[in-house]
Amino acid sequence: MVAAGELLREWRLRRRMSQMELAHSIDVSPRHVSLVETGKATPSPSMLLRLAAGLDVPLRNRNQLLLAAGYAPRYPEREIGAEELERAYQAVVDVLSAHEPYPALVIDRRWNIVLMNRALGPFLTGVAPGLLGPPANWVRLGLHPHGLAPRIVNLSQVRALLQARIARQLAAAPDPEVQALYDEFFGSLSGVEVAAAPIESEIAIPMIVTHGSHQLKLFSTITTFGTPQDVTLEEISIELYYPADHRTADLLRSSTLHDIQPQPGEGT
Repeated sequence: MVAAGELLREWRLRRRMSQMELAHSIDVSPRHVSLVETGKATPSPSMLLRLAAGLDVPLRNRNQLLLAAGYAPRYPEREIGAEELERAYQAVVDVLSAHEPYPALVIDRRWNIVLMNRALGPFLTGVAPGLLGPPANWVRLGLHPHGLAPRIVNLSQVRALLQARIARQLAAAPDPEVQALYDEFFGSLSGVEVAAAPIESEIAIPMIVTHGSHQLKLFSTITTFGTPQDVTLEEISIELYYPADHRTADLLRSSTLHDIQPQPGEGT
């Protein structure tokens, strides 16, 4: 097992902080940071967590730091439906339900779908059954040729935005499964893919999806828990999709969307 000091140094370098910058951020001496990193000083659990907080280390990795130093993990990791997370789970369900008739879903750190509302269902019509999991992966559903990719009009833009987002995620906290997902869809690219010409929008670059004879324009927001003390809660995010024009809003609010079937070749 890698020593706690070595792990801290890796995180500090990843955050591009000097020992002095880290020390000042948590009000300790740079010498103490150096002694901890080299293993010449044994930090207490509270000191390890202070250092980890100064480096914005995710809760999962803070547990790894504690274990590497011979201490018990501090942060639990429970299923989203566990009794201890009942209030948080209900809050998520309420957000998803209240967002209808617009689509919304919850994804974990590896982009697997944890929950979704009823409004997302019609968009998955025609997707190859093997892509629907469990667990269904939102990136794979969006970019796989048997998923939504054939129906996304501005696929190059969506692809480039996803690539940038996952790259930032990996830079912040490396993960083998997320890296494998990145390699699956972007690993063969030489350099960063350039997005297509910007689509006019007064709000944000939308995702344009064909559904039957209609084109739906959607933009999204991302919601996360503030100051979570559970690994699972820290690692999930709520993706809320909104109509980017009046036509899309009207169609999503109507009941006809559920009755529209993809045209031949869409999502197959």
